[in-house]
Amino acid sequence: MSDFQINGVHHLALVCKDMEKTVDFYTNILGMRLTKGFDLEGYGQHFFFDMGNGSELAFFWFNDAPAAQPGVASAGNRVGRTGPTISSAHGSMNHVAFNVDKDKIAGYREAIVAKGVDCSELVNHNDVVTGEESRTAGSASEKTWLQSFYFFDPDGIMLEFCATLQPGLPNVDLPVNAEGLKANGQPITGVS
Repeated sequence: MSDFQINGVHHLALVCKDMEKTVDFYTNILGMRLTKGFDLEGYGQHFFFDMGNGSELAFFWFNDAPAAQPGVASAGNRVGRTGPTISSAHGSMNHVAFNVDKDKIAGYREAIVAKGVDCSELVNHNDVVTGEESRTAGSASEKTWLQSFYFFDPDGIMLEFCATLQPGLPNVDLPVNAEGLKANGQPITGVS
């Protein structure tokens, strides 16, 4: 028996070149429901689409992402480390998030750390309006949408154990185009 009860993939996070085109394709062509979309202050956006059965397909847009290059397919850093951002190239997979129960996530982190794996602290992803409040917090609150922690596998693939604490708000930031501008002409929050 496994030490961890994984309930499937929570989300797969890919990197796109143009979030507007990505949103159009996944909503209007494939018929997926856009469930969440927000700016990552100063460097990008993160959008989520419902794939059904509790799984989501997520996309990042990074203002410093290299162009698509076969073989350049991993995050630049682990969430929670100082140094470069977690950016990866267009068309790459940024990380895989496994869906776990919210009452077990802290214990799972402790168990993985005990096995010698370098993990981030628990990250509380707050569901707030971009720019008005912090997207992350030191502890879970009524605003926390997801709780997770991150680590790398032996090949440098970033993995995440992710628990949904609440459904979240229905708000979505406008997607950016390949030049980093939204339909209203504005850049992502935190970039002038």
